[in-house]
Amino acid sequence: MDPLSDVLSLLKPQSYASAGFDAGGDWSLRFPAYEGIKCNAVVSGACWLSIDAAADAVRLETGDCFLLPKGWPFRLASDPSVPSTDANAVFPPARRGGVVTLNGGGDFFLVGSRFLLAGRHAELLLDVLPPVVLVRRDEDRDTLRWALERMRRELHDPQPGADMVAQHLAQLMLVQVLRLHIAEAARDGIGWLSGLGDRRIGAAIGLMHAEPARRWTLAELADRVGMSRTSFAVRFKRTVGLAPIDYLTRWRMLLAGDRLANSEEAIPTIAASLGYEAESAFGAAFKRVMGCSPRRYGRDRLVAGRA
Repeated sequence: MDPLSDVLSLLKPQSYASAGFDAGGDWSLRFPAYEGIKCNAVVSGACWLSIDAAADAVRLETGDCFLLPKGWPFRLASDPSVPSTDANAVFPPARRGGVVTLNGGGDFFLVGSRFLLAGRHAELLLDVLPPVVLVRRDEDRDTLRWALERMRRELHDPQPGADMVAQHLAQLMLVQVLRLHIAEAARDGIGWLSGLGDRRIGAAIGLMHAEPARRWTLAELADRVGMSRTSFAVRFKRTVGLAPIDYLTRWRMLLAGDRLANSEEAIPTIAASLGYEAESAFGAAFKRVMGCSPRRYGRDRLVAGRA
């Protein structure tokens, strides 16, 4: 798989719910803190988005998509001056699919999905994202436009298999928004997403993901992507925020954590498969990155499984 697919496979995003929101007139809804990621898109009309952790409200118009990865409370409104209503009073907590209508609808339509993350490492993998990821309408979003229209039809007029179709469309929207953000982050961001947007740094990340057990050296990685050792090291650290070998170690430990949580493999087997001949060296690296020993991590997984 490619690096973005690798990371998403560890996050294990599962579409918890996809729904439409059709509003008319003046309105304002305040949404509480939540788990997971929200991916929303304006199909028609316009609104204002404000997030508790961000200073300024953002104007959203037809075709704009936005990803909310932090779980912070936020507000959507036709006008910032309109007093807010608790969104839970409009959206039933257990609702799945369909369209919620407010004030008769007709002026504004939004589709959205919430993704729960079954993986245990969301904070390590998503900490590079801003409070809101915006995809504006002047960008190349043909795939998103198609998915939006298809989602709108599925929610308005559900057909057999509509729930599965909506989940696949939601996954497609999530990946496409992240792809477009990668292109933007490559210009002025820092983190693994920025690295994927840099042709040479992205190639180096791809090499490490493809062969995590290989004893990569800085010189070998630099040579494989056609750069000098020094310029590669500086560019990788500036773009990703980690030195290349530190990134490799973190990726190995994330893979190890996933296997400890989701398989019955023994620690020595996992260590060897990731390039560690000595279990002690693997354990030290794991504790440094993950905050606890592999054995404790495995025990926590068993306790969570019994709960």
